[in-house]
Amino acid sequence: MISKMKRVARSMAMAFAAAATITLTMPAGNAYAIDHVECRGGEDFLKIWSHSGGRESVDCYANRGRTDFGGWWVDKISTGNNDLIYYDANGDSVKIERWHEITFPNRPPKVNSIEIL
Repeated sequence: MISKMKRVARSMAMAFAAAATITLTMPAGNAYAIDHVECRGGEDFLKIWSHSGGRESVDCYANRGRTDFGGWWVDKISTGNNDLIYYDANGDSVKIERWHEITFPNRPPKVNSIEIL
């Protein structure tokens, strides 16, 4: 009876050690939590001026990740301290480095989603 308990305890210890080893050696996943934030002067957020269906909008984003942009036409982008990729309705992706401001006066892209790197 005691040897059976020892085997069970040893098996449980081995299972625990294996689980701990896997947990410690596997890389942690990246948490992507892009946030739509309030635009404030002096902040280095990603800032996008856009329009769709007769409405205009100015939106700011912070933190790494990807989010839907709803197919709005983008008039201007200020990347702040963020590297950006926008994905347009034509299936193209365009990367814009941080600290850049770009305007699209004649042919604004229709953007489906944005990603802060």
